[in-house]
Amino acid sequence: MLQVRTGSDQTWNIDYRPDGTTLVNGLPFSWDLVSLGNGHYHLLHEGHSYSAEVVSAEYSTKTFVLKLNGQVLELHAKDRFDLLLDKLGMSNTASSKVNEMKAPMPGLIVAIRVEAGQQVQKGDPLLILEAMKMENILKAPGDGVVSAIKVTLRDNVTKGQVLIQFS
Repeated sequence: MLQVRTGSDQTWNIDYRPDGTTLVNGLPFSWDLVSLGNGHYHLLHEGHSYSAEVVSAEYSTKTFVLKLNGQVLELHAKDRFDLLLDKLGMSNTASSKVNEMKAPMPGLIVAIRVEAGQQVQKGDPLLILEAMKMENILKAPGDGVVSAIKVTLRDNVTKGQVLIQFS
């Protein structure tokens, strides 16, 4: 289960089933998506053609900016764990203190933009991770001080690997 919300507070509940079907708000959803490279896609849905581009992706906050047929959309996603934390009233507690940044996916470190001891603010770019031929800017999840950088330039990393520690 995934919940996706736009800036205008329109919400979709997306359920990926084991049999390969996708439900959006409880209804079957079928589409054809083709990657054109460099974050550009072609999408077919119900006989309509769409041009899509991933403008930015912040995996730590699950925030994405897409351009769909020239229209810019900001999407916020919550997985089942985020929804459970919301239900339990723990969403703010879980995000208030971050001690480390982990790799959101496997990839290659192509740039390191901070040093140990450096003060960072939420949203500051920390690293650039190349994955599936796309460069993803990994940004600070909160204010703090970089206490250790656990990777070096050109390192291959795995999903969940600690990249940076904060104090």
